[in-house]
Amino acid sequence: MSTTRPCSPGDRGPEPGGASGTSGGAAPAADAPDGGVATPIADPASLPGPSGEAQVRRLSFEDQSGVVPLARDFTRQALYDWGWLPAATADRRAAAEDVLLVVSELVTNACLHAEGPDLLTITCDRKVIRLEVTDRGTGQPSPRTPHRAGRPGGHGMFIVQRLCLDWGVLRTAAVAGKTVWAELGTPS
Repeated sequence: MSTTRPCSPGDRGPEPGGASGTSGGAAPAADAPDGGVATPIADPASLPGPSGEAQVRRLSFEDQSGVVPLARDFTRQALYDWGWLPAATADRRAAAEDVLLVVSELVTNACLHAEGPDLLTITCDRKVIRLEVTDRGTGQPSPRTPHRAGRPGGHGMFIVQRLCLDWGVLRTAAVAGKTVWAELGTPS
C-alpha cells in the first residue's frame, strides 16, 4: 500500500462525485439526452448467470477530460458490481489493485503515445479479466528495453507485462488505430 494514501484504492468504493464530477463515478455521455450519464453497457448475452458467462462494461472517452481517473473510477465500480470489492483477503485486494494499475497504464499510454483513448472495454469471466483500450494511434506499444528501474518514464508496458497473464495489440484492416488488450487472472 502506498504511503501517500490512507487506504487501498479498491477498498474505498467509488470516488464521491467521481472523476467527472457526477455521482457514482459515471461519465457524462456526449450522446445522452440532457447531459445524461454514461452507464456501463452490458451485452444481453453476457449478463452474469449461473453458468458463469462473461460480464462486459464499456466506457467511451468521447469529449471527456481527466480520462485516467475516469477510467479508474469506472473500473473500480465494475469491480464492486462484480464482487471483487470490497476485498475480503489480501490476495483479492492485490488482484483489484493490479487491475486498476493496468487500466491506468493502458489509458496513460494512449494519452501519451496516441491521440488519447476512445474506448475502454472490460470483460470478466470466472477465470480472466480482459482490459481493452482502443485509440487512434499508429504506434506499436512495447516495454522499454533495456528496462531501467531507476529512471523516470518508460515503465508502463513493463508493468503491464509483469502483472498480466498476456497482452497484445489488435488492428483492424482499413480502420485507423488499434486496441491494446491485457488479461489478468481473476482472484480465487
